[in-house]
Amino acid sequence: MLQRICALPPTQLARADTDNLRIIASSGSALPGRLVTDVLGRFGPVLYNAYGSTEVAVATIATPADLRRAPTTAGRRALGVRVEILDNHGASVANATVGRIFVASSARFEGYTKGSSKEVVNGLMSTGDLGYFDEHDRLFVVGREDDMIVSGGENVYPSEIEELLNNDERIAEAAVVGVDDDRFGQALKAVVVVAPKRHVDEQELKELIAQQLAKFKVPRIFEFVDALPRNATGKILRRQLI
Repeated sequence: MLQRICALPPTQLARADTDNLRIIASSGSALPGRLVTDVLGRFGPVLYNAYGSTEVAVATIATPADLRRAPTTAGRRALGVRVEILDNHGASVANATVGRIFVASSARFEGYTKGSSKEVVNGLMSTGDLGYFDEHDRLFVVGREDDMIVSGGENVYPSEIEELLNNDERIAEAAVVGVDDDRFGQALKAVVVVAPKRHVDEQELKELIAQQLAKFKVPRIFEFVDALPRNATGKILRRQLI
């Protein structure tokens, strides 16, 4: 919805009275950094980004000040909530190290109706996401555990490639997935929606990524589409992109 609002003609946006707008609360899906900057620029310091899940409830909240300094952050721990980054053995990892995100609070769920639950370690429940804290205790979510792509023995998180592509003004939105590959196990595939009245080709995008990321993070496959498939809440249906 925020993307569609910001895409409206400036004259149409100018007709909307936003003088009493105090809070835009976003959750449910990662916000591209360019969109965060655009929203703050258009509407002022009113954007808050909440991260969590159905099972653990709210884990972190990014204030407008957090988003000004780090547009892609999921924010800091919410009041009364424990959030830890753990390795595959359940041990805490250092700041700036990517690991599994676990959360504990009085608001988490008690279990699914079929009797199962999410993984719990030392009272902390798994969100199913990967991420890290920076030196200012801001959380950054790099993607779902099952979204991580292993290509040629290298771990690749789609979010950093997507963020790079989505920051290019020629691109309306982009998603990166892994597809089966006989040589590398998985190959990176970028699915791109070009912005209206703009043009960009596969080679230009490969060069853009190669200039800022490691060579193994450059997608081998590019597909250009009119729109990315989404569910009713707006989340990208990645399985349909493979």
